[in-house]
Amino acid sequence: MDLSTGQPQAVSRHWRVTGWLLAAVWLFFLNVPLATALHQPEPWRRVLGVVALVVFGIGYVLLFQWARKLRQSMLPIPVGRARAGLALLLAVGLASLPSTEGDWLATLVYVAAAAVFLLPLWEALAAVVLCAVTPVLASWLVPGWEAESGIVFAVLLASFAMFGVSQLAQRNSELRAAQQEIGRLAVAEERSRAARDLHDILGHSLTVVAIKAELAGRLIEVDRERAATEIAEVEALARAALADVRQTVGAYREVSLVAELAGARSALAAAGIAADVSAEVPELPEEWDRLFGWAVREGVTNVVRHSGARCCVIRVYPDRVEISDDGRGPSTPDPSGHGLVGLRERARRLDAVVTVGRRPAGDGFLLRVHTPGESR
Repeated sequence: MDLSTGQPQAVSRHWRVTGWLLAAVWLFFLNVPLATALHQPEPWRRVLGVVALVVFGIGYVLLFQWARKLRQSMLPIPVGRARAGLALLLAVGLASLPSTEGDWLATLVYVAAAAVFLLPLWEALAAVVLCAVTPVLASWLVPGWEAESGIVFAVLLASFAMFGVSQLAQRNSELRAAQQEIGRLAVAEERSRAARDLHDILGHSLTVVAIKAELAGRLIEVDRERAATEIAEVEALARAALADVRQTVGAYREVSLVAELAGARSALAAAGIAADVSAEVPELPEEWDRLFGWAVREGVTNVVRHSGARCCVIRVYPDRVEISDDGRGPSTPDPSGHGLVGLRERARRLDAVVTVGRRPAGDGFLLRVHTPGESR
């Protein structure tokens, strides 16, 4: 989560791909009805069976991803839409019946699993029971169909496994909500501490300034010398208060390269991005240490927020620092967000050079800050 805004971070590419695979990998078990459809003598049966099973598989994956995205966003799954989606999924499975014959019952495994993930507990339980008894009833009612005990077992097993997945997804959503709340409270506490410090610094000084200014205003006509003395004291108090504020704000904004590298490792790990960070940090002048620290902070913030990367590499040298990733790369040839504008302003004070663009390999993002004499 971005502590400065209280907004959740974008889900990394790794977890998006994992979600698709989690749904799609089980479609392997549709190979039996698909093989049956492909061996039908009539062309129309073959086409109908293959199309129906392909549409069924795509519909199952899309339904799963839709529900998973809602859970990740901590939003409720609309029960009406979930029922309609399951009914449509079942209808597509039934459409394959002329081509797959009794093997169409394999689609009930996916319908039951989707019901567990989408529906409230009791409705899901009813759907699972219905899917489990359908193969048994079909063997009694349809001549030539044998009892499919394997399908019954698969329905129950898949439903139990999906129940575990749904509970895990629910716990992850609750954990994410708790982390966001902790981050929000941390920001609120830091703001409260800053407000308390500024109040302690300025409260007394400004009160005295107001009193002395009022006194000087009354004395200006009757005792100009004393009024001038009071005005001079007001000026001295104002300068002292200003110095105290600058010192306090400077403490809040203090940045060190070592601390920023440690924070980068933590932020990248939380975002699911592999971090490849220099193990040793060279000795740097204080002003360059701060500048490189700001560069690491800005570069890692961009990687976590916008890149969709799987890996981030941070290299620190005596004359430069580089932050690169294997993500989408910059959307424009010369990116210029607020963070980069501030980084360029800090670099300009030291005559340093900020380079932003794609990596030499052609993909991903590269942020580079180097000394004036360091060649590119």
